[in-house]
Amino acid sequence: MPQPGATSSVHIREQCKELILTDKQFEEIMRRVIKEINRGLSKETHAEADVKCFITYVQDLPNGKEKGKFLALDLGGTNFRVLLIHLKDENDFEMLSKIYAIPQSIMLGSGTQLFDHIAECLANFMKEHSVYEERLPLGFTFSFPLTQLGLTKGILARWTKGFNCSGVVGEDVVQLLKDALARRGDVQIDICAILNDTTGTLMSCAWKNHNCRIGLIVGM
Repeated sequence: MPQPGATSSVHIREQCKELILTDKQFEEIMRRVIKEINRGLSKETHAEADVKCFITYVQDLPNGKEKGKFLALDLGGTNFRVLLIHLKDENDFEMLSKIYAIPQSIMLGSGTQLFDHIAECLANFMKEHSVYEERLPLGFTFSFPLTQLGLTKGILARWTKGFNCSGVVGEDVVQLLKDALARRGDVQIDICAILNDTTGTLMSCAWKNHNCRIGLIVGM
């Protein structure tokens, strides 16, 4: 007599069998990805490449020996995160984070409203974790289409993901964040980089695994 759930398991396996890839199929995926990366890296084929390879201005990968406290902002949807990362010894770190909502009124409001909201949440987070009096470096993960002109300069090309804040497209989002912090006058940070989520994933994983060379975000 079949065990309880056995019939369901067989049915699930039957439905999922088309999703199981062979070694040959994996090799073909690898070949296509490498081909598109090379097309994305080439000036002549970049515009048509499926994998866009934009300049990040990041000069090197971490070696795992970096130490200290760092702040991070992660903006890429209706919520955003503020993080405090304390890198200790190699592969030893502590991370604290908090998710903050972005009301639709701000998502569709002005850029000033958006960046003032981000600055307020950052200040509250720093107070909550007793680093309000410290001057810490901050990395800004901004997962929207950017024309990056430097490690700390990125021009918003267009809004996506339901955002449509006025006065931001065509502007340097790092400067807009600096302006919002200056309006408060109570938060002392050094913005050391703006990057997208793929680059952020690469940097964080490379700190833990020195063989990591590619960051990948799979999402809809």
